[in-house]
Amino acid sequence: MSNVPVNNGRRRFLTAATAVVGGVGVAGVAVPFIGSWNPSARAKAAGAPVEVNVSKIEQGQLIRAEWRGKPVYVVRRTEKSVSDLAKHDDQLRDPNSEKAQQPAYATNAYRSIKPEFLVALGVCTHLGCAPTYHGGDFNQFVEGVSEGFFCPCHGSKFDLAGRVFQGVPAPLNLVVPEHSFTSDETLLIGVGSDVSKGEA
Repeated sequence: MSNVPVNNGRRRFLTAATAVVGGVGVAGVAVPFIGSWNPSARAKAAGAPVEVNVSKIEQGQLIRAEWRGKPVYVVRRTEKSVSDLAKHDDQLRDPNSEKAQQPAYATNAYRSIKPEFLVALGVCTHLGCAPTYHGGDFNQFVEGVSEGFFCPCHGSKFDLAGRVFQGVPAPLNLVVPEHSFTSDETLLIGVGSDVSKGEA
């Protein structure tokens, strides 16, 4: 033990300096930690709407887009394809789309806003496989139907409106996501349309 008198001013300075350095350290750790709670830019973008230019899609052609990590099929149907949809209603499990697999504005014979375009998730409603599009050779799977989707995993079949045929493992029609047309050339997937108010 020393007989040197205690310097209270120095003691207060060291205590204050230690508290300030400790406070800065805690803030330095807390800011990134709290910032990590916010969703990343990638996570924010995953749920964002997706724009698709439909002007270059030819009749009978399918293009794929990705929305929320899932494939979205966009098919430009011919007038014949649209008129043929009603010819096989008796072979479908849910021909009138009574089960809610689409927005209200797409609960119609062609399951979309515009008859010309099918917009559906490319995910089979059985176990989540990706059905393949058959334009012109679908009658190998369903007699008398020339276009549709066939799921190679377990054999489910869907028509060109994404409606499921009877006698296959898939229990429901393909899901139609919220979508709208911001112009004649631009499809917006992920944002719905209120057709009753004139938006399309």
